[in-house]
Amino acid sequence: MACPPDHLKKVPLFSLLDDEELAVLAGQVDLRSFAPRQRVYKIGDPSDRAYIVISGAVRVTTIDEDQQEVIVDQPAEGEFFGFASMLAQTVHETEATAVQETECIEVSRNDIAVLLRRKPDAGLDLMAVLGRQFHTAQHLVRVRAARNPNDVIEEAATLGERVADHVAIFGGSWSFIITCLIVLSIYAVVNVQLGREAWDPYPFILLNLFLSMLAAIQAPIIMMSQNRQDKKDRLRSELDFDVNRRAHSEIQGLANKINLLTDKVGDIEEMLRDKTAARALERVPEAR
Repeated sequence: MACPPDHLKKVPLFSLLDDEELAVLAGQVDLRSFAPRQRVYKIGDPSDRAYIVISGAVRVTTIDEDQQEVIVDQPAEGEFFGFASMLAQTVHETEATAVQETECIEVSRNDIAVLLRRKPDAGLDLMAVLGRQFHTAQHLVRVRAARNPNDVIEEAATLGERVADHVAIFGGSWSFIITCLIVLSIYAVVNVQLGREAWDPYPFILLNLFLSMLAAIQAPIIMMSQNRQDKKDRLRSELDFDVNRRAHSEIQGLANKINLLTDKVGDIEEMLRDKTAARALERVPEAR
């Protein structure tokens, strides 16, 4: 559907255009409507189009290596999404879904090139859009880096592992030591007081049997807990490595896209200077 020029006036990026230029641009771009929960694009789709929110709400998400959904951006009215992938001409690395009834302007790379030829200053607004996405990615990296590895480990823990942890915690506490001393003291005093009628007279052979059985069971349980602690330490190291690798990859990708946009703006400025110089040369003979 054709886009009315009034819709373009709501977009800060197109605020430098006059009415005639807005009319020309409106004839090039399309207006798309999306129903609630309708997907605008998915991960891996070709990124030949970008979108500008006119009304409604959109959520841009991705899936991390833990197979969890991560919200990357929630563009407001007048803001872009899917823009960086379109400029770099790579497939989408995110998924965009309409949260409610949403209208978006669909623009292509050629539309942006036409805009920059007419108004080179609009390139600063484009760089501001990428800068905001860059800061959003940095914030996301900080949030993911602050994720508690213990929460990740507990989500995957089995019932036996949780029991082993509780046994090891209780077995290495003063509560266990004091409880054992009280029980053993009562056991010994009662059997000594009963004399010949005691069920376990001195030297408490039955008690030694119970303690040996307790030690035989407790030792492997504590070893299970220690093995689990080693797993936690290894997982923490792996999470730290993954966070650093993701941060490096995302920052490098955003830096490449910003450099690409800067080069494009520089090419357009060079082209405009050449046209200005050519027009100046054309006016010299007329003045003569």
